[in-house]
Amino acid sequence: MQAVLVVLALLVASAVPTALSVAARTVVVRGTVKDSASGAGVVSANVVITSADGARPYVAANTAGDGTYLARFAVPETSSTLRVRVRALGYDPAVATVPIRGDTVTVNFTLTRGHVALEEIVVTGAHDIKGSPAAAPIPPPVIGKSRANNGAFTRGQTAATAGGAVTHGYWNTEEYSHIEDNRFLSVASAPLSTLSVDVDRASYTNVRRHIHSGTMPPKDAVRIEEMLNYFPYAYVEPSGKQPVSITTDVTAAPWNTTHRIVRVGLQTKRIRTRDLPPSNLVFLLDVSGSMMPANKLPLVKQAFRLLVNELREEDRVAIVVYAGSAGLVLPSTPASDKVHILDAIERLEAGGSTAGGAGIRLAYDVAKQNFLPEGNNRVIWATDGDFNVGVSSTSELVRLVEERRAEGTALTVLGFGMGNLKDGRLEQIADKGNGNYAYVDDLLEARKVFVHEMGATLLTVAKDVKLQIEFNPRTVQAYRLIGYENRLLRNEDFVDDTKDAGEMGAGHSVTALYEIIPVGVKVDVNVGATAALRYQKATRPQGKSKELLFVNVRYKPPTDSVSRLLQQPVFDSDAAPSRDLRFALSVAGYGMLLRDSEHKGKLTYDDVLALARDAAGDDRYRADFIELVEKTKRIAAAVASRA
Repeated sequence: MQAVLVVLALLVASAVPTALSVAARTVVVRGTVKDSASGAGVVSANVVITSADGARPYVAANTAGDGTYLARFAVPETSSTLRVRVRALGYDPAVATVPIRGDTVTVNFTLTRGHVALEEIVVTGAHDIKGSPAAAPIPPPVIGKSRANNGAFTRGQTAATAGGAVTHGYWNTEEYSHIEDNRFLSVASAPLSTLSVDVDRASYTNVRRHIHSGTMPPKDAVRIEEMLNYFPYAYVEPSGKQPVSITTDVTAAPWNTTHRIVRVGLQTKRIRTRDLPPSNLVFLLDVSGSMMPANKLPLVKQAFRLLVNELREEDRVAIVVYAGSAGLVLPSTPASDKVHILDAIERLEAGGSTAGGAGIRLAYDVAKQNFLPEGNNRVIWATDGDFNVGVSSTSELVRLVEERRAEGTALTVLGFGMGNLKDGRLEQIADKGNGNYAYVDDLLEARKVFVHEMGATLLTVAKDVKLQIEFNPRTVQAYRLIGYENRLLRNEDFVDDTKDAGEMGAGHSVTALYEIIPVGVKVDVNVGATAALRYQKATRPQGKSKELLFVNVRYKPPTDSVSRLLQQPVFDSDAAPSRDLRFALSVAGYGMLLRDSEHKGKLTYDDVLALARDAAGDDRYRADFIELVEKTKRIAAAVASRA
């Protein structure tokens, strides 16, 4: 009986040709896509070519600047017809069934502008306009179990960059703004340190992405303040009507025990999701061709589904997308209609060039049309920052969001993906748009941003928050601010209410670390100082003050234009550092090692691990950090062994 079954199986197999056994031939499909009114070519129209019945997809192409397209692909010899479908933002779709005559088929389309129906805002593409194969998508992260989250889901590895140049077929064109570490400054010549607060956390997750990929991050990808601010700390919440509290503590610097570390922590009130004011949200989603990989648009869709599921009936959502042009996928819709909103997100696919400026304008226009005077009005923008159509320079985009922030709409910028992330650009745009910037490297991070920290992500409780430290020359010789290099302000900006600064959301915390050299300690570092002054003398406080410094904080309530002032002195202390402070020092030390800072002293990854393990407790984010440092240590050792 078994022999008979084997024979039958062989007969069936021989009777059904495999895909490899079917003869194929190469066909070229070319043509133009034009606007019916103007006759001009339609840029980045999406052309999808399938078998006549639509069951077998062959290729997708996007039109060039003049509206032309070309695709080259293989079809079975037995095929005699093709189905060609064209879709473009703002136009009614078109479809044609054409016979295959010869090796080249010409199909031209004229599109009519029409109602932008939801199902038509689906931009897809697997090939470029020359018909060359698309880059292979980056596989999704491997999710498994780990002690870091007590058996809960944890992060796995994403694909590594081959030699630091190419990532799964994509040329690595990532961009980071140059950072030069803050130097030590003499209190005698520079007694004030002024900065705009920063609640961005993007650098930490971007660094984590590099390490999980098996490579060390670029030095300029490491912004120590964003790594510090990624983690929650046990700061005292503000009381009374003040939305911001100040917490300070002092200890010895782990990398130079003769120096002291002063931590200044700001904390805003935490607000339960159900107590948030109603939200007018506009999702601005990049659906250009660069967003195809699994850790870009597919992850964007997963992330925004999480957010939608957290919204309440009184909240509203609109969706704007952009590729070669921008379009409104979903008008402002009550969050009670989650099915409609989620369906709009699910239908999105990626393809085409990137008109980021047009998308930003449209998103702000939609937010303005649905503005809630007593609500939270915000554009939430997801992109890799790779713009190449229309307004695309960083300075132009920054000016654009500066102009629109006065309308009362805040901006949250979320970076996705690897290979062409424009990190510095996204950070600047978020800062100037009264917003915040985060990098989402996996679904767990999306859950942190959109679920666990929803209030901080969506609701601003204090704007234009500035920090100014005045150092006491009787007790401090010199100081340096750790991180915040691109957030420094002129001292006179502190009292100038027209100067823009950082925003803090509900439940946000900000941590600033100062390394100081006390009076009487030998100065063994280069201290920046001005030349001796003829007419000026360093001021000296009266009495026997033992203050190290004086903290000044200015902020504005979200709807006010006049700032308010908070102040607090800081004294040195011999008390043992808190667990929170020890952990913050481990994060700062880790950042200094990644940047190979001249100020790191003899600090090692083992020192960082010792500090972090001693201060981790059962916090899952701190456990994740320890695993990250351990992996970094192994990568660094491997790099050193090859040097």
